[in-house]
Amino acid sequence: MAVNFIRLVAFGLLLTIAGQKGWAMDTVVSEKVSAEFKQGLEAVRAGNYSTALPLLEKAVAENPKNANAWNYIGYSNRKLKRFDKAMTAYQKALALEPNHRAANEYIGELYLQTGKLAQAKARLKVLDAACFFGCEEYDELKAAIAAYEAKRKGS
Repeated sequence: MAVNFIRLVAFGLLLTIAGQKGWAMDTVVSEKVSAEFKQGLEAVRAGNYSTALPLLEKAVAENPKNANAWNYIGYSNRKLKRFDKAMTAYQKALALEPNHRAANEYIGELYLQTGKLAQAKARLKVLDAACFFGCEEYDELKAAIAAYEAKRKGS
C-alpha cells in the first residue's frame, strides 16, 4: 500500500514538472528525429528488419545518443536471430536510458530466447519500478516469462 502511495505522489510530481517544462506527456525527452530513423522505424513496424538496420545505423551515426534507435537496432537484430548484435545494441540503449521501457522488455525477451531466466526476471523488476501504474512492456515481459516457465515445466 505504501509503495502505491509513493508511486502516486511521484507520478503527480512528474506531471507537475512535465507541465512546467512543457513536455508532452508521452515523451519525457525530446529528440530530433532524422529521416533515417523514421524510415527505419517504418521498416521495423512492417517486419522488414534487414531494411531497417542500415537506416537505424545511419540514425545512430548521426546521433549516437538516440536510445530509441539503438533499441530498434537491437530489436531488428533479435528478430533476425543475431543475438550478440542485439545484446550490444540493447546495452547501448540502456546505458543511455536505464529505464527505457521497450529496451528493458526486449532485452528481457532476448534473455529468455538465450535461456537466461534470472536476467529476464531482473529486467521485469526494472520495468516494475519504471512503470508507476503498470505498462504494456511490463505486462508483455511478465507474460513471456510465465510462458517460458510453463514450457520448461512441461518439458
